Amino acid sequence: MSRLRSTRTEGGANPAPMKALLAIAALLSAASPLAAEPTSEQSEVIAAADAFFAALRSDDKTALARVMEPDGVIYVHNRTDSAAPEVIVVPVARHLAKWLTSPTGVDEVMEYTTVLVTGDMAQVWGPYRFILDGETSHCGINSLGFVKRAEGWKVANTSFTMERPDRCEALGAPEVPAQ
Repeated sequence: MSRLRSTRTEGGANPAPMKALLAIAALLSAASPLAAEPTSEQSEVIAAADAFFAALRSDDKTALARVMEPDGVIYVHNRTDSAAPEVIVVPVARHLAKWLTSPTGVDEVMEYTTVLVTGDMAQVWGPYRFILDGETSHCGINSLGFVKRAEGWKVANTSFTMERPDRCEALGAPEVPAQ
């Protein structure tokens, strides 16, 4: 474990806490890149996230496979039963196979509160709402990990909380879109 080393100046003041506060402030301002206009790289990743959600709501059950990395992993942090929360791990290839026979009428909306990009790696984070046949099934926080391939950005890994609909407002989940 690393520790901040305390150094005192002649007047007895310790500059280490101030430096730490400045570093934290810099990190926090960098952690909310969508407060300003997205960069071109962020715009590409946002477009890939939009394509992912379009594939989810599509009646074409093969569309999802075109926007996901089959070697990826999905982590579901299921909190719908607060007495027995669980983490479910699903390989993307298995999810894609099951998706082929899943029902239509699915929609998911997400607010992209944070979009981070470095080279061929990106992360999109924010609250979401999952809708089945026009009704909220659950909501939570999505963390979508992207990898850049020759054909463009693909969802490689996802991790999301899955919470009861009565938690959606507190989590800041987007409203159900007007039909």
